[in-house]
Amino acid sequence: MAAEKVAPRLEDQWRDILSVHARTMCEIDRELHPHGLGASDFEVLDILASTTATSGPDTGSHTGRGTNTGSGSGAGPVEQCRVQNIADRVHLSQSALSRLIGRLEKEGLVERSVCQEDRRGVWVALTGKGRDLHTEVRPLQRAVLARMLADS
Repeated sequence: MAAEKVAPRLEDQWRDILSVHARTMCEIDRELHPHGLGASDFEVLDILASTTATSGPDTGSHTGRGTNTGSGSGAGPVEQCRVQNIADRVHLSQSALSRLIGRLEKEGLVERSVCQEDRRGVWVALTGKGRDLHTEVRPLQRAVLARMLADS
């Protein structure tokens, strides 16, 4: 009996969460569209940027460390994140994430490399262009979050 009274409340809460998520994602898409990004694109750039900012020799980053000497990095070693670790943090299928990373790579925002220790693994790192674009649009995304989540 008590479960019957709780169930509609839980369902309403769940629907409210989904509604806030959908409205927020749409608003982020609208805000970032002029910059050539969508909400999911930004999430991947943001994960990579936070990996770079927080990973260091002594941080024990869960994303792992690698050295990338690709032309987009420009500053020597760059922190990298395995695609699988990104997949664990974004709500996309592995194939959708691979396509998204492919688009970002084509735009020159990220670079991919094969993991030398495990040839099945793929590393992804921000390029200088990707880091610059992330820095430019991050305040826009954060403003949308502040605005949309303040009401929920």
